[in-house]
Amino acid sequence: MTLPSHAQIVVIGGGIIGCSTAYHLAKDHKADVVLLEQGQLTSGSTWHAAGLVGQLRSSASITRVLKYSVDLYKRLDAETGLATGWKMTGCLRLATNPDRWTEFRRLATTAGSFGMEMHLLSPAEVKAMWPLMRVDDLVGASWLPTDGQASPSDITQSLARGARMNGAKLIENIRVTGFEMDGERIVKVKTDQGDIACEKVVNCAGQWARQVGAMAGINVPLQPVKHQYIITEKIDGLSSNAPTIRDPDRRTYFKEEVGGLVMGGYEPNPQGWVTGDVPEDWQFRLFDDDFDHFEQHMLQAIERIPALETVGVKQMINGPESFTPDGNFILGRAPECSNMFVGAGFNAFGIASGGGAGWVLAQWVVDGEAPLDLWTVDIRRFSNLHRDREWVRDRTLEAYGKHYTIGFPHEEYASGRPAIVSPLYKRLQEHGAVFGSKLGWERPNWFAPAGTEPADVYSMGRQNWFNEVGKEHALVREKVGIFDQSSFAKYELTGKDAQTALDYICANDIAKPAGRLTYTQLLNTRGGIECDLTVARLAEDKFYIVTGTGFRTHDFAWIREHIGEGLDARLADITEHFGTLSLMGPKARDVLARVTDTDVGNSAFPFGHVREIIIAGATVRALRVTYVGELGWELHIPIAATGAVFDALMQAGADFGIKPVGYRALESLRLEKGYRAWGADITPNDSPFEAGLGWAVKLRKDTEFLGRKASETIQAAPLKKRFAGFTVARDDVVLLGRETILRNGETVGYLTSGGFGYTVGKPIGFGYVRHADGVTDDFLTGGTYELVVANERFPAAIHLEPLYDPHNAKVKV
Repeated sequence: MTLPSHAQIVVIGGGIIGCSTAYHLAKDHKADVVLLEQGQLTSGSTWHAAGLVGQLRSSASITRVLKYSVDLYKRLDAETGLATGWKMTGCLRLATNPDRWTEFRRLATTAGSFGMEMHLLSPAEVKAMWPLMRVDDLVGASWLPTDGQASPSDITQSLARGARMNGAKLIENIRVTGFEMDGERIVKVKTDQGDIACEKVVNCAGQWARQVGAMAGINVPLQPVKHQYIITEKIDGLSSNAPTIRDPDRRTYFKEEVGGLVMGGYEPNPQGWVTGDVPEDWQFRLFDDDFDHFEQHMLQAIERIPALETVGVKQMINGPESFTPDGNFILGRAPECSNMFVGAGFNAFGIASGGGAGWVLAQWVVDGEAPLDLWTVDIRRFSNLHRDREWVRDRTLEAYGKHYTIGFPHEEYASGRPAIVSPLYKRLQEHGAVFGSKLGWERPNWFAPAGTEPADVYSMGRQNWFNEVGKEHALVREKVGIFDQSSFAKYELTGKDAQTALDYICANDIAKPAGRLTYTQLLNTRGGIECDLTVARLAEDKFYIVTGTGFRTHDFAWIREHIGEGLDARLADITEHFGTLSLMGPKARDVLARVTDTDVGNSAFPFGHVREIIIAGATVRALRVTYVGELGWELHIPIAATGAVFDALMQAGADFGIKPVGYRALESLRLEKGYRAWGADITPNDSPFEAGLGWAVKLRKDTEFLGRKASETIQAAPLKKRFAGFTVARDDVVLLGRETILRNGETVGYLTSGGFGYTVGKPIGFGYVRHADGVTDDFLTGGTYELVVANERFPAAIHLEPLYDPHNAKVKV
């Protein structure tokens, strides 16, 4: 096929993700699509994938993406005439210890929350389903009947045929050599057979996605890892419909294939491949068999299925798979380039994801925004830290090694730390800080008392920090605490049209005089919440914007993309220019008054205002705002002066018992006050009206803003879901999020976040209550509620107001 001179959209890469994206662009959107593959279709890592298809993930949106894959694979052969090899065999996940069993009980609850069928089986029931398996060490197993397996190459060829049937052009044996750029925009794709002009590019180049991205100046943080599995000869007594098995405590998986087994695993000592460029000629190629490295899996597999000891091995597959630093795949518009989208890094579940990932990515490409809450896989979750190849390799190998480990709550990665530290790192260490890591920043999660090791001890129940965090929580409620939040992302928007730009981007009214600050959401065209942040007006033409650590790349890109064309408004990321200390608690004003000459009384410095004040000789941007429900200030300090200001505050607060406080206490405090967390409680799937934040949407003002039309429609109709708080009377119940909400015994939703409220003395959860005929106050308060936690039901109380109100110090439970 000759290369056309122009296409609306060019897809690079002919594996399952590229073919799925091209199929959905052509079929669903009638787009003019050309797909370019440097070798032959499937020749990268698709052809040697094991082909297990699981659907349950901890995100409702990603679970929906995977469920879509299964639905597509079931019907695709009828549409294209090419079989996909789909078999709905179901999947057994085995548990050999109590912690794993608790994890499965929690997963069963998550499955119920997301509308998926999942059962917990006894060892005897497992034996009946899989007679060749040893079950004497099992506590039990989970059973997902709608999971299965498929043939990766067959699915890809079927998707490719479907794409061609809908007008897409697929060209093999053509290599992309670069891009012609106009600023941050691609105008032509250069190949070894000529150039093709285009409007958008989709980078689905698999393990080559990083170097394809680099040609356009974008970062795709991937690390190829050698992944091995074997295919055995036929095994007597093995059913052709045997369920796939995941045996995570033995780090292995199995699926039936032509009467034998495919068996592989995820070892704790994985072998990375290159940190540089992947060779361009690596098509249909494998590494040499490495039975020495694979022996650890073989020994575990024989323990589970004794027949493997005597059966012959037909073939070993040892091929590279693209993995990411957090084990989630990568989708979305690259922040560095306005018209390159990425679908890559599928961490050995590209087959399970392929159909659904192509569906949402195609929609994203056409609309310019994600159709669902896809934050966990959004390319904008990364930062400049992820340009460091050594760091990416080390973290990715750790993520690979954790693929089958128990997912303990609040578990932190250990590799590549510390990467970024605030000026207070050493001081906080001396106070016993136990650090967590967020987008590379070391942040104190909690403080261990003198004489105890400052370290987390993970468990499925209450963890070793529970009581200490309670003390930090009480300090902020009763006296005053200081939080190091230097990792906050900080931007400045300057220029004579800065307000005009923000008027359109922000849902709340930011057109206030200098010295005022505004909490606002940024909405998508569906009226969903893409970001939430604070905007402080420092001058007519200067705004200071503060958002969460993890959202730095995402929020910056969203704001920049939506600044109107031709406006004089320049956005700059100044995160590292300022350290941030939050001084919070009823004694915060007393402490602050001791270190500055500025009047910090309520009338001189009201809530929602920003002032420049002098502390320890430094000019500090003081924002009167709180995320903990107490009197407080965020103090944004020139980075070099952060230590001196911290010391001054600690000295001034000594009489009041001031201490540094960590993020675990912050979480507990915000739950009691009912503050929503973006990415959990509020997402692109949720509108401010559903979230109880409609007061922050400027519909009464005659200003056009992004999401206004959708917001008007949502506000005018009865709400089908509403955000609410819940408490459980039993104080030893551990709420984490995704627990099922029952109303009068029927499922009405699931928790979006959970934790413990030390002031109220109860576990707290938040979530949306759903009802197709509308969710009124009467509906919410007129039901009897339970929460399903690790498959057990607990009576719960619903709360429509914050559980704690500092103004009258009342606890409302």
